[in-house]
Amino acid sequence: MRDRIRALADEVFPEVVRLRRAIHRNPELAFEEHETARLVAETLAPLPLEVQTGVARTGVVATLRGGRPGPTLALRADIDALPIHEENTFDFASQNPGKMHACGHDAHTASLLGTAMILARLKDDFPGTVRFLFQPSEEKLPGGAPAMIEAGVLAAGPGYPAPEAVYGQHVRPELRAGQIGVRAGWFMASADELYLTVRAAGGHAAEPHRLPGDAVLVAAHLVVALQSVISRHRPPGVPSVLSLGRLVADGATNVLPATARLEGTFRAMDEAWRLRAHDLIRRVAVHTAAAHGAEVDVDLVVGYPALYNDPAAAARVRDAAIDYAGAENVVDVEPWYAAEDFAYYLHQVPGCFYLLGVGNPEAGITHALHTSRFTIDEEALRLGPGFMAYLAWRHATEAA
Repeated sequence: MRDRIRALADEVFPEVVRLRRAIHRNPELAFEEHETARLVAETLAPLPLEVQTGVARTGVVATLRGGRPGPTLALRADIDALPIHEENTFDFASQNPGKMHACGHDAHTASLLGTAMILARLKDDFPGTVRFLFQPSEEKLPGGAPAMIEAGVLAAGPGYPAPEAVYGQHVRPELRAGQIGVRAGWFMASADELYLTVRAAGGHAAEPHRLPGDAVLVAAHLVVALQSVISRHRPPGVPSVLSLGRLVADGATNVLPATARLEGTFRAMDEAWRLRAHDLIRRVAVHTAAAHGAEVDVDLVVGYPALYNDPAAAARVRDAAIDYAGAENVVDVEPWYAAEDFAYYLHQVPGCFYLLGVGNPEAGITHALHTSRFTIDEEALRLGPGFMAYLAWRHATEAA
């Protein structure tokens, strides 16, 4: 079956590349992916699948019922783009100014379409059911995954049980095309946004002694003091990052402003520590400001949770990848501090989120995710669909 799937992956490869380029040419932002969803549905329509559109507004879900009894699996791709103006000049570059597939969701979507094409050809022999989830709005809070879950994509359906596992992949330019990266346990971070507004009495910069507090000075102390949340309270062995990326204090050379605003992100790999840190951030901020004669409003926007790969599912991905791509192409990756709303699925169902290498240094394909020059080595679109199909086949066959 491995060789049969490889041959099918080669067969669908040109169409997968065409689809990736079509999606890349017409990027659409969160919950605006109407044309992308239409292309997905039209591509799936000729296949022996049950296709639902309008799921979680702009999502598409397709169900393959295999010819033999077995488990239900869910496979997911995200379909939205980013608000970035593309600087690539190839002929399928974005035609929508200020919008770009700079995180590889075009590749994710095309790859999952390829997986659906492959498994559709194996339908009569497939043991179980596969749910293909084409999800909107991964890039924007609150994310499309909770809406998809609320719409029932992880629930049992007519004649099939609820998914016993969910799998997804993400492109990674730091890995070469042809490589697959896997990590068991905590893999990707939670992502919470911090907005702090320091309030003091503004006044003349030459007379700070006449003021109860200086908003700029307090903001500077907060930049340092908030790091104590990490350095003095984080449990050993729990990865975590707190970064303040914006500080605005609109005064002048001789004006102390009445307010200063800080914005940043807090990321963690453990949910218990994450919630405790939220309280510590508020406490440190409030008391630091008070100690310097000011007040602070703390707005902590809770984002995606940390992503946990079930160890058994990760082991299954690793074993399947070794068999399909070769042990030399399977990489044990480090924790990744990016955030992903795929984590919501994994809080409901065991599964694994793994990485698909798309880099090619010799061809100059090295630009990072979320940059205006990001692209992929499209040869990765031969491995991506085939491996996911083989992974689903192995899981279903072993569980049947």
